[in-house]
Amino acid sequence: MPGGRRLLSSSANLWHENPLGLPKRPGSAPQIPRRNAPIQKRPIPNVKKVIAVASGKGGVGKSTVAVNLAFALAMRQSPDQRRLRVGLLDLDIFGPSVPKLMGLETAEEPRLTDEGAIMPITNHGLPCMSMGFLLPRSSPDAQSNTDTAVVWRGLMVQKAVQQLLFDVDWREQGGSGLDVLVLDMPPGTGDVPLTLGQLVVVDGAVIVSTPQDVALSDVRKGVSMFKKISVPITGILLNQSHFICPSCTTPHYLFGSPASFRATASQLGVDVLGELPLVPGVSESSDRGVPYMLTGENKEWLKVLEDAAESVLRQ
Repeated sequence: MPGGRRLLSSSANLWHENPLGLPKRPGSAPQIPRRNAPIQKRPIPNVKKVIAVASGKGGVGKSTVAVNLAFALAMRQSPDQRRLRVGLLDLDIFGPSVPKLMGLETAEEPRLTDEGAIMPITNHGLPCMSMGFLLPRSSPDAQSNTDTAVVWRGLMVQKAVQQLLFDVDWREQGGSGLDVLVLDMPPGTGDVPLTLGQLVVVDGAVIVSTPQDVALSDVRKGVSMFKKISVPITGILLNQSHFICPSCTTPHYLFGSPASFRATASQLGVDVLGELPLVPGVSESSDRGVPYMLTGENKEWLKVLEDAAESVLRQ
């Protein structure tokens, strides 16, 4: 069987050129350009289209949207009438959520190919990779590594992101790569999006927000950041837009009217991809590690993600 095992430590004394402890491979990841040097972006190996899901602010449901958008895309068909092959890459180094959302909290450490690349872990039929799969467990008796913290400075983070982008083998056993790779970005405008923008050809960015003005102010920063690093904006998506109680059909705007969100989109000149209602089942399903798209419940919620997936493919 291909692949050995490797040990990853989150301690600060790791050699920063290879923070994930991968074997040295030919054709290593590209280097971040020096100051004033031209930026030469490249595609991710074996990936046709790259979509980043981001937010300027944490806690808006970005990771939940990223996971479910990946499944919405995977349910679409290609022009040759086959289902799209979609992958999910969690680039949140310090707070990875994909293992929990994908039901992979207790997954074993990923194996390596004969060439030393990381093999994705698949659940619910969708391959994914996350820093959360690579961390050691806090003790031999621990069931998962959720208590393990990554304590790294910026350069270590940049190098880890490079390896996650370019040292994962997204080919399935038959040899075909991905039609779409969805990137779950960390909140904010720091090292990770900058590294991504400098090194990778990204086809589009989906910005997630909630209705509050404090979240919308960070949406503006997120859109500005992606424009600075020449990543096209697919559109912005409003999460937790409204709630419809079981006894009526009237939308209740628990976190404020969506008017400010729509006005922000108009001012920024970006498309509105949809407004996701607040559905208790989304949280419950996510806690079980089952993406809500797979449940078939709440048709309004599912339709918004399906339409967003269509917009992603049209870009």
